[in-house]
Amino acid sequence: MVDYAVLVASAVLYAVGIVAQSVAARRAGNRRGAGLGLLARLAADRLYLLGFAGQVGGFALAFFARASLPLYLVQAASSSAIGLATAFGVVVLGWRIRTGEAMTLVLLASGLVVLAGSSSASVATDLPPAGVAALAVVVLGTGLAMIPAGRAGTFLPAAVLSGVAFAVVAVASRTLAHLDLVALPGNPLTWLMLAAAVLGQASMAAALQRGPAAAVVATADATTIVLASVTGIAVLGDHVVGGHGPWVATGLAVVVCGVLLLGVQSRAGAPALAGEAA
Repeated sequence: MVDYAVLVASAVLYAVGIVAQSVAARRAGNRRGAGLGLLARLAADRLYLLGFAGQVGGFALAFFARASLPLYLVQAASSSAIGLATAFGVVVLGWRIRTGEAMTLVLLASGLVVLAGSSSASVATDLPPAGVAALAVVVLGTGLAMIPAGRAGTFLPAAVLSGVAFAVVAVASRTLAHLDLVALPGNPLTWLMLAAAVLGQASMAAALQRGPAAAVVATADATTIVLASVTGIAVLGDHVVGGHGPWVATGLAVVVCGVLLLGVQSRAGAPALAGEAA
């Protein structure tokens, strides 16, 4: 039960981070420069730093949860932050929630319940050198792809790249989470994870300048859930309760659909997080 409480707290911190970072990114305007350049400018914004602190706190709690819980559950739970962010906007910022959005939040919660009931605790299998090298190639490719993505007229490429980078963070942290904290600085996978986290934040900042926060985060989250969950089960040895494989697949599909539906509803006219506060 403690692990599940940690996951809930992680999602709450992530939601606060989503709201604060999106407001700050839109407030920065559409000045020239994106990616790491945009991230450097936002570093001077206190609101963005508050959002970043929420993201860091959420990541820290999720990191500890990954020591014993499978990636498909942790990532799905973290994705619920977009639903919490929507609820936060309704309660604090006075947004209007439509019937479709409310039903989507219920759908998202249902998928999480199914996954929680089908998950089995386990310690991840260590990544072989070839696996670490593969993650390094993905991080390098993501960094190179940020240049054209930052110049695109739509948020989609940058949001997808953010999801890919955060999937690397999830896979690496699942492997590292069971190690002693003092051993982490000497592990190359730790630095690869941190590099992927920076790339993910930079891509997210670029995407938030170009699209509604819910749509951006939904796209990134859906990408991360799919990539991390498949890798966790296929490579890291994540366990599923006996006979519940189809339920896990169903739960993941429901969560991904719920996350994407929130993004679609936002693009269809729901108020952008940052737009309301600008």
